[in-house]
Amino acid sequence: MPIRIFGFSALWSPYFLAVLLVITMLFFWVTTKGRRHFQNSEPLTKRQALLFVSAVVILYMIKGSPLDLLGHIMMTYHMLQMAVLYLVVPPLFIKAIPWWIWRPVMTLPIIKPLFSFSSRPLLALILFNGLFSFYHIPLIFDFVKMNEVFHSLYTVMLFFFAVCMWWPLVNEQPGEKGLDGLKKVGYIFANGILLTPACALIIFASAPLYATYSDGTAWLKAMELCVPSSTLSSLQLSGPELFSNMAVVEDQKTGGIVMKVVQEIVFGVVLAQVFFEWVRKEEKEADKLTEAALARHNKTM
Repeated sequence: MPIRIFGFSALWSPYFLAVLLVITMLFFWVTTKGRRHFQNSEPLTKRQALLFVSAVVILYMIKGSPLDLLGHIMMTYHMLQMAVLYLVVPPLFIKAIPWWIWRPVMTLPIIKPLFSFSSRPLLALILFNGLFSFYHIPLIFDFVKMNEVFHSLYTVMLFFFAVCMWWPLVNEQPGEKGLDGLKKVGYIFANGILLTPACALIIFASAPLYATYSDGTAWLKAMELCVPSSTLSSLQLSGPELFSNMAVVEDQKTGGIVMKVVQEIVFGVVLAQVFFEWVRKEEKEADKLTEAALARHNKTM
């Protein structure tokens, strides 16, 4: 059965698109004409502009396009959403938003103590990965998926802690001490290890874990997050099996694999960047030592 039966609004989320467009216009106004309201502001670079637009486009694709609807029908798409939303989008936004915008936001009385506490490397690892694993406990998962308020709150909370988790790795705040090369490598490996249990739970389960993907009544309730209940009642659907030939357990396993693969790709890319940055740093240090040695040698001549 084609998913277009759910209607244009459910497929393309025009209101969400409008919000993202407003945010994008506001960002470019602040980073151009609005710069005069910020101390020590600097011109927006082409790299930052490209990263911001990329982050917004990706965010819309995973939360506003038909992929979001498919995420309520199949676990495979849901896990792809989770992987991209929490492992790809946050570092893009962190790098895209100039430090002179981050700094006043991070010093707000409400945000400063919370962010300072939550972005400490060890705590950031535990909080994000702990909340991610907690979310995938079947009882918690089904409850959140069937409650619009809790679903929104948990999504925002997990995104905030994803930003905190990525902050020690990718933030470029001047004067802020970050992790060095070896610590970054350890941080990345720790992230991969801590994220594995949630993926393993899903991959190796021999029976359906989540009612919102296996029980018709629970699934319809969860679908109300993106499709009006009046539309659902008029369609008289029995369950997600109408839209996929894949067995529930097979879909579940595929979802866990997708999450793990995306995680490995993202962390692999970051690890490669960390390695090459470390190599460049070592080369610069070696060049400085060589220049200093030559200078001393020339003085003795």
